[in-house]
Amino acid sequence: MEQSTVALIIVLVAAICFVTRIIPFAVTAVGASLAMAIAGIISFPTAFAGFSSDVTIMVIGASIVGDAIFETGAAQILGSTLLKLCGNSERRFLLVTITVSAIASAFTSNLAVVMMFLPIASAAAASSGGLITKKNTYMAIGFASMIGGGLTLVGSPPNLIGQGFLINAGLEPMQFFDLALMGLPRFIAFIIFYATFGYGLQKRVFNFPEEIPELPASSENEIAKPVNSFKVWLPVLIMAAMVVAFISQLWTTGACAMVAGLLCIVTGCIPVKKAFTEMDWTTVWVLAGGLGFATGITQSGAGELIALTVISWFGANLSFFTLLVALTVVGVLLVNLITASTVILMLTPIALTICTEMGYDGKSMVMALVMILNLPFINPVAMAPVTATLPGGYRFSDYVKVGGILTVIMMIVTIATFYFMYA
Repeated sequence: MEQSTVALIIVLVAAICFVTRIIPFAVTAVGASLAMAIAGIISFPTAFAGFSSDVTIMVIGASIVGDAIFETGAAQILGSTLLKLCGNSERRFLLVTITVSAIASAFTSNLAVVMMFLPIASAAAASSGGLITKKNTYMAIGFASMIGGGLTLVGSPPNLIGQGFLINAGLEPMQFFDLALMGLPRFIAFIIFYATFGYGLQKRVFNFPEEIPELPASSENEIAKPVNSFKVWLPVLIMAAMVVAFISQLWTTGACAMVAGLLCIVTGCIPVKKAFTEMDWTTVWVLAGGLGFATGITQSGAGELIALTVISWFGANLSFFTLLVALTVVGVLLVNLITASTVILMLTPIALTICTEMGYDGKSMVMALVMILNLPFINPVAMAPVTATLPGGYRFSDYVKVGGILTVIMMIVTIATFYFMYA
């Protein structure tokens, strides 16, 4: 049996396990990666390489920083400030957080933005007496970071990879805000979605009980126990330094986040035992296993097989707009299976070859591909910023129901934008 066929079978079984939750998320992700290795599609070291991946290390380090911000009470202060501004309105709070998250993600790491806002949302939930909930904010923050990532050249890793392809092909490179022309309509549609029926959709779909976070003991009795203001804001300063390190590319993102996490422990912002107990290990395992799983899909040829099959459905003589529609379908399908960085490495050579043969504009094609690959809303395992929202207590079906509808809307807006620009 062809490796690509075996990989597709593993993908199907994993999808069933994710949807039905017969097996926990973490076990399914790691098990699927291990199955790829047992089938000989990838090596065993590759299957477990996700546990040492820079992305996984970044999640661990940034999680410690986020927990430290919550532990010292800084998140509560920030959350309470937002609550005062929003008047205890969950819808208003949601719109403010996703707007700021999307804008911030245009200029720095999507994952860093998510890890920065989740503890603030958690503290707001704890302080609001049930008026604000994690389940109605976490997922939207993760989605917002991906929408924001499509606004600038540095907003998301695929953007820079696409830029590399343009330069290597001798084509005109993208300018910093070139993507904003296509990204702004989606950003506006995204905000409108959550301002209108998207918020109500969440409330109907997320019918599981909310796990209310406990505030630090020190914040419950602030009069009895003096607060060291420097200690409260120290993890916030550490997080700010971490973001600066990301932007300046001082080290890898994983190294920057882990150094920040260790500083929070060394300075006493959070005890080491609590850092371990508060860590959402399910997210870490899902992310690490998912990376090996994605590698198997790529190396087996299953991803390329899916791409070429779907493109062939649109016929041999593709117009430029039809090609964009075909790649939109393929890209959204693949980016919800494997990482966007992997998908753009897979699809860009195919797209540029077609453009060369048919005389189409390669730069426009790469820009369109980049936009398509910022829509991983259906599968929480596929992209780290979305995986990081799992502590909201979501089921796989929750991402399918809410993320699926949002994906359709974003695809329509994306294709409509392509039509007005390229048809």
